[in-house]
Amino acid sequence: MGKLDGKVCIVTGASRGIGKAIAQLFAAEGGKVVCAARTLREGDHPLPGSLEHTVGEIRAAGGEAAAVAVDISDYEQCVRLVEETHRLYGPVDVLVNNAALTYFIPIKDFPINKWHRSVAVNFHAPFYLSQLVLRDMIPRKSGAIVNISSGAAIGPGRGPYPPETPRGGTLYGAEKAALERFTQGLAAEVYADGISVTCVSPSQVVPTPGTIYHKLVSGPDDPRGEPPEMMAKAVLLLATEPLDRVTGRVCYDQQILKEFGWIPDGRGLGIDRPGSGYSQI
Repeated sequence: MGKLDGKVCIVTGASRGIGKAIAQLFAAEGGKVVCAARTLREGDHPLPGSLEHTVGEIRAAGGEAAAVAVDISDYEQCVRLVEETHRLYGPVDVLVNNAALTYFIPIKDFPINKWHRSVAVNFHAPFYLSQLVLRDMIPRKSGAIVNISSGAAIGPGRGPYPPETPRGGTLYGAEKAALERFTQGLAAEVYADGISVTCVSPSQVVPTPGTIYHKLVSGPDDPRGEPPEMMAKAVLLLATEPLDRVTGRVCYDQQILKEFGWIPDGRGLGIDRPGSGYSQI
């Protein structure tokens, strides 16, 4: 039996990278997975990857999945995503808020329209979708929400700063820090309802089409990185372990996998380097 047998799961940003790996693992563990993203077909986005490709691979492997093309920055489209999930499979058991974007623009140059879109995707959408799926979870006294954060949530600390200090990640980092605070606040609000709310970041940079494009890693085999399957395993752990063992955790994938005995050892954030403040409380 799989860890998610019969569970209805929504994974946002499932067209490529970490979201695709999560969707594939959830389906392999018996979940009924709704894969959500803007990119339905190859060629719809400059980066490789699409919902059709993700769902096709899942079905070819014997899993159950469906694609829903959606722009989660729009509340009405989030409503449609949840309604379509109900039509396809039923009430939602697991929500993974994975979709994200960043522009790497310094604050002084950040266009206001991009500012609004960034906040809408990275912070408003997890709120929208969490609120919507709680309507399924609270009456049944069960469910799991897993938010995907980033090492960018850790600020640069106090100055002085060297000339080579990176510029352009301030807004993205602030949004991820807000998501970590949101995670612990919501976890406390719905604890009595039996719902787990957690947050996980990669311990090392994950080579995905996006991180390669932004030159955070040189390619899929960059030794500084970790495979997206590592994050997928950590999300599966957080979505399936008992409530009292995980809810409210803000953690790093290799840290939590090592702690629960899913991997023998690890490195990076949460292992040999401290994580964000929320990961330490």
